[in-house]
Amino acid sequence: MAKVKEGWGSRVGLILAMAGNAVGLGNFLRFPIQAVQNGGGAFIIPYLVSFLLMGIPLLWVEWAIGRYGGVRGNHSSPFIMGSMTKQRLWKYIGVFGIFTNLGILSYYTYIESWTLSYTFGSIIQTFSGLSATEVSKVFNDYVGIAAASGNGGLVVNIPLLAIVAFIITLAINVYVLSKGLSGGIEKVAKIAMPMLLIFGVFLAIMAFSIGNTGEPGCTTCNSMVGFDFLWKPNFDSLGNPKVWLAAAGQIFFTLSVGMGTILCYAAYVKKHEDIALNAMTAGWMNGFVEIVLGASIVIPIAVGYMGLDWVKDNAGFMMAFKTMPYLFGKWGPLLASLAGVAWFGLLFIAGITSSLAMGTPWMGFVEDEFNWSRKKGAYTLGLLVLVLALPTILFFQAGVFDEYDYWTGTVALVIFAVAEIILFGWVFGMDKGWNEITDGADIKVPKIYKPVIKWVTPIFLIVILLSSLIKPLNGEVADWQAAVNQLFSTGTWPFASDSIIGQIFHVNQEVIWFKDGAPTVMFAKDMSRMLLLLTIAGLSYMVHVASKKRKLKELKKSTS
Repeated sequence: MAKVKEGWGSRVGLILAMAGNAVGLGNFLRFPIQAVQNGGGAFIIPYLVSFLLMGIPLLWVEWAIGRYGGVRGNHSSPFIMGSMTKQRLWKYIGVFGIFTNLGILSYYTYIESWTLSYTFGSIIQTFSGLSATEVSKVFNDYVGIAAASGNGGLVVNIPLLAIVAFIITLAINVYVLSKGLSGGIEKVAKIAMPMLLIFGVFLAIMAFSIGNTGEPGCTTCNSMVGFDFLWKPNFDSLGNPKVWLAAAGQIFFTLSVGMGTILCYAAYVKKHEDIALNAMTAGWMNGFVEIVLGASIVIPIAVGYMGLDWVKDNAGFMMAFKTMPYLFGKWGPLLASLAGVAWFGLLFIAGITSSLAMGTPWMGFVEDEFNWSRKKGAYTLGLLVLVLALPTILFFQAGVFDEYDYWTGTVALVIFAVAEIILFGWVFGMDKGWNEITDGADIKVPKIYKPVIKWVTPIFLIVILLSSLIKPLNGEVADWQAAVNQLFSTGTWPFASDSIIGQIFHVNQEVIWFKDGAPTVMFAKDMSRMLLLLTIAGLSYMVHVASKKRKLKELKKSTS
């Protein structure tokens, strides 16, 4: 195990880096879209409850686990988790803390590169004078979306400009990571986070100033209608399991819990240094950015010019690239360019502060266990991400991008979070765990969270996992009732195609790998899954090798 030379330069830098880890594309793209798709204000109450009962506890748990492992010389999730118990299984469960980050990085960095390209596009006014349809076409051309093959065969995307932008973005990440925590990540966070807030406030003010645009034939073309729709609570949603699942999923995505990044960042915190207040500060900063700024840009501006009904029917992740440049164009050339730079610059900053965090688990692992230099770790990370990313780029149209997002950015996060909370509250022990959370705390941690962490949060997470595993149809209350009735009457269960079991077994989908001698979309998706499984296997083997090296080193030490 290498001697640790890494460390955070200051508490402010640590908090900003942790906030940067959490504040990402999900705050500005995923949150407002999830809110629209789940009833606007109906989403807020389940979101806040999930934040208090799942988000905050997981933040404390991950910070505590990370610091505990770090003071014992471990800076990667397999050995951080392994330090808390003598059971070898937990080291291999810890592999998820590296795997999820590699998988997410491979498509997340690609999105990041879009924002970089669109920032420059806004500067040179690429979208000036284009209609909504033309702006949408610019994006399709950029990522290489072409007409589908007539026989349903696989279409290969080769978007040269997008690939170049991706390599540049990846190189930026690799360069910063090669400079270390205080010399790279912390420096970026101290500059990037204030800039992100400035850009966000500017766009939110612009959204507020739009008001009633008077678009012909549109009675809801008023940005304030958008704000009202998003922020007005709706208690009717409390009985809808679909909304609860969506809210809990957003908490995972936005706080970056269940990934292993917080474990690794916290592993460089000194013994007895505060983690309770640090975790709360980063968590609430993220919440502010998401609810106040994230909800104040895309949806209100879109409602202001397109109307509420249009937004409800068309809300989606790609609005950021296919719709926003067109809407900014309504403000005139100068403001459109400024707004574009602010919007896509904001997204790039949010993206890179998160992607840098995702690179840390791999860096800590190879530095600790294989004595690799910082530069070697960064370069190999870049190579791994490049290999994993190419399928998401070349087969973007086939849905490989979405496959990665589902398995690494959704399912793996919940599995790892369930493992973390069980390890902390039940295997390690809640009494020892509570002492770890409160050790050196600059705030008084409410004692109610002790039973919450041991009982409420695990139950919350297990319900989410099981519900996602066997979700029926659309996941509405009526769907669950119908599924239970079907189970008792016919002995079968109507799995939704987007449930975990539905995804594994391709429920309601025709499984054909080759058609007329050519590979199909299904073939590309299944091969991408195989690549992810091979990644897990490779990482597990590396953990096995590292474990043997540790045992050999201990044996030599005991006999010398």
